[in-house]
Amino acid sequence: MVELNPDQAQSSSALADHMKVAFGPSWKEILCEKELDGTVDPGQPALLVVSLSALRSLDLLRELRPLTSECRAAKLFSKHMKIEEQASSLQNRVNIASGTPSRIKKLIDMEALDLSRLAVIVLDMKSDAKGYSLLTLPQVRDEFWDLYRNYFHQRILEGALRICLYDEIPANIKRKKNNEDD
Repeated sequence: MVELNPDQAQSSSALADHMKVAFGPSWKEILCEKELDGTVDPGQPALLVVSLSALRSLDLLRELRPLTSECRAAKLFSKHMKIEEQASSLQNRVNIASGTPSRIKKLIDMEALDLSRLAVIVLDMKSDAKGYSLLTLPQVRDEFWDLYRNYFHQRILEGALRICLYDEIPANIKRKKNNEDD
């Protein structure tokens, strides 16, 4: 797990600062190398943000501008973007990617998106207007867990990938009252 600074808010406006800390002092070299050298193939981001929706993915990419102004970012969602266009754009160097579970999974399955360089995955925990999040909206939740099981879980267990739960996690879990509480 990525440990975030408890003194700094977990709002989308602080995401870039949190990611700089997560990648350490060499964040710029890891995320913002502009030239392809022989070691990194195209379509291999070091940072992947997984969100509930295309609009939320765009919001988080905007908040990562302090990082993306110097390095290439990819939008990985279906809203107004054809999968073929995204696969084509992933043939270039990609350092940061943000998208929805379904589109990310499709691009991996097409072998357009390669996760071998991926170091940090940010799971956007912000709830939408109806109270749903990445892990609670049924269709998105199912797609996410399929993506997680098939592509992230083993790498996390091996220590090759760190995970970051980002934004406010709802605290509306109700406790059942039992006899010990009386």
